[in-house]
Formats: sequence, C-alpha cells, structure tokens
Amino acid sequence: MKPASPRPRRGLEAFASRDFRRYQLARVTAILGAEAQSVAVAWQVYSITHRAIDLGYTGLALFLPGLIFLLPAGHAADRFDRRHVIMVCYSLQIFCTTALILLARNHTHSILAIYTVLFFIGTGRAFSGPASSALIPHLVPESHFVNAVTWGGAIFQLSNITGPALGGLLFTLPLTHFVPDSRLEGAGIVYVFTLSTLVWYLILVGTLHARPGRMEHRELSLKVLLAGFRYVGRARLLLGSFSLDLFVVLLGGATALMPIFAHDILHQGPRGLGMLRAAPAVGAVLMSLVMARFPLHRYAGRWLFACVSIFGAATVIFGMSRMLWVSLLSLAVAGAADTVSVIIRGSLLQLATPPAMRGRVSAVNSLFVGASNELGEFESGLTAQWWGAVPATVIGGLGSLAVAALWAGLFPSLRNADKLTAESLREHIPAAQEILSGL
Repeated sequence: MKPASPRPRRGLEAFASRDFRRYQLARVTAILGAEAQSVAVAWQVYSITHRAIDLGYTGLALFLPGLIFLLPAGHAADRFDRRHVIMVCYSLQIFCTTALILLARNHTHSILAIYTVLFFIGTGRAFSGPASSALIPHLVPESHFVNAVTWGGAIFQLSNITGPALGGLLFTLPLTHFVPDSRLEGAGIVYVFTLSTLVWYLILVGTLHARPGRMEHRELSLKVLLAGFRYVGRARLLLGSFSLDLFVVLLGGATALMPIFAHDILHQGPRGLGMLRAAPAVGAVLMSLVMARFPLHRYAGRWLFACVSIFGAATVIFGMSRMLWVSLLSLAVAGAADTVSVIIRGSLLQLATPPAMRGRVSAVNSLFVGASNELGEFESGLTAQWWGAVPATVIGGLGSLAVAALWAGLFPSLRNADKLTAESLREHIPAAQEILSGL
C-alpha cells in the first residue's frame, strides 16, 4: 500500500505541487532580469534626454501592444496550450533583449530605437500575461489556489526587491576587467544578465508536466473574441475590481518618476534608484509572508478598499518627503497595502471566472493592469512635465483616495465580497453560467 503523502505545512500548501515550484522558480529568474532591465532602460533614457516626458514614453511603448493585441492575446490563451504560448512569447523577449545589448554596445543616442524594442517587449508581455495568469489554476488544486496567489505575489515582490537593486549594482560595477569587450558596460551588462534569466526561464517552463490543452473549441469569431469583455461587463464584481486597480494605480503610481526623485530631489545615484524601486517590494513581500500564514477568511471587499486607501495616503507622504528613509518607509507601506489588494483581486479574477473563459477574462484584466502600470507611467511623466514631480505625485495620491471612496459606493458587490472561494464569489455574479452560455 502506497504511503499517504505528507500533509503540507500550513501556509505552504501550494508548494506541494511540483509544477508550481518549478514555475515559481522560473518566474523568479525572469522577474529579476526584467526588473534589472527596467532600471537600466530608465537610467539610459534619462541620461540621454534628461526629460521626464521621455520616461513616460517608455511606459507608453510597453502599454500600446497590450491594447493593440488584447483580443487575439486572450483568445490565444484559451485556444492553444497556455504553456506553449508562454514559451513563444519569452523567445521573443530573448530577441528583444539581444537588441538592447547591441544598442548599448554601440552607445546609441537613438531614443526611437529603444522605444521600438520596448514595443516588441510589450507585445510578448501582451500575449504571455493572459496565458500565465490562466495557467496557475492548472498547477495547484483549487483548495490551494488562494495560497498559490499569495505566494506568487510574494515571489514577485521578492524578485522586485532584488531585481532593481541588482540592476543598479550591475550598472555601476567596474566590470571591464571581467568582460573582454570594454564597450559593453553600464546598461549593456544589465541586459546580458537579463538575457541569461530569460534562457533559464524557458528551460524551466519547458519541464512542466501540466498540459492545459485547448480550452475554447468554438470557431474563431468576433463573438468569441469579445466574450471576455462581455463577461466582465455583466459581472459587476469583476468590473469593479479591474477598474478600481486601473484608476488607483493610474493616479497613484509614481514608478516612472523614480529617476527624478533619486537624482533631483533625494540626490541619489543609480543605487539610490534601485533602493527606491525595491522599497515597495520590501513591504509587499513582508505582507505576503504574513498573509500566507494568516490568510483572509472574511470581509475581503472591506479589506480591499481599506488597503487601497492606505496606498493613496502613503503615495502622498512619499511625494512630500525630502529624506531618503521617509521615502523608503512610505513606499514600503504602499507596497504592503497594494499586496493585499493584489491577492484579493487575483483571487477574484480566477475563482469568479469559468475555466474556459480565464484566458480572455485575464486579457481584459491585463488591459486594465497595463493601463494602470505602463499608461500610468506615461501619465506620471506627462503631469510631472507640466507641474513637477512632487505636485504630480501628491495630487495622484489624493486622487487614489477619492477613487476608493467613489468605487465603494458604485460597486456594492465588490465592497460586500466576503470569502475568497468560488462558491462565495459567484453569489455576487447572478446566473454566471447563464451569462457564459449566452456569450
């Protein structure tokens, strides 16, 4: 008789799955490379132009593909094996990072060339995002899904702690003694590191046992492509969750302005920039560890709105700060608050959505997330160009507080969401299966 598998320790349930462990290890490497690369790109662009608006354009270049390819990306995640979609997208990322290495090696001053490469990076992310999100439920039992979302967030943020700091460190280290080509320094060294992480990511994802296969079997049509939008539009719980993230982070996000705060306000160099970029992740990973051990059992909606309000207040404090330690502390608090909302919203996304629709609904969510992050960077750069970095950040934080109050009244189903289970959440989506069958 085969002995019973040992029961996983409390808070570590998701790691009982081999595929989950491997996939999260792959994510660690890929996120480290991506975050290090983002620091190098931001510093490279700002060093060339010294204009806030050009930092905003980097976010716009990454966001536009998500808007352009939204419908085919969601359809691809449901139509094809989600693992294969992810691998194709990260192969494209390898080519893009190689292009950035060549541009850095030639000491390019062409901002347009950098934006072009970022556009193709955004294209890969546009297709891999929905597929990656929809893949997670295939890696763990449903009873461990919230724990998987929590640890996924913790791992993401832990990588965010290390990635930006590592990017700043690699950017400034004198590596000419170790690299034969002396022209490959600064940003170029960071891009080589990113390239190695992408290769390792592909190797690990290729060893996953999960084969989701084809979820959508209907012929391609406009109705099938738009099914995700129609489902979200009729499920107010999801619409409220997605749009809340959109407007709060669009207004309150100050990531694109970090080089300005580091260079002009706090008088720090690339390493200081790495610390600022890492600070929200420090708070986020600590909160994730707490929530993995003590998960939310009740009142998910109330916790969501409370944490969004804390995020807005912490953004205001960061914008007004002139001391590095205050800036780092406020960013850490913002990151901790945002983590709670990310876990809640990630659970809402997958548990309140039927399996066959997860790719397209995740694509809709990717549009909202992309708008709040990449388009938010453009908004931050534009408002900073008009008003200055400090007023733009403070006004954005106050706007986040106003949105949280308004959304609590507009979306009572989101405010009243209680347990993070499929059964409980679908009570807030009247006749979910009837909605699906009519799409």
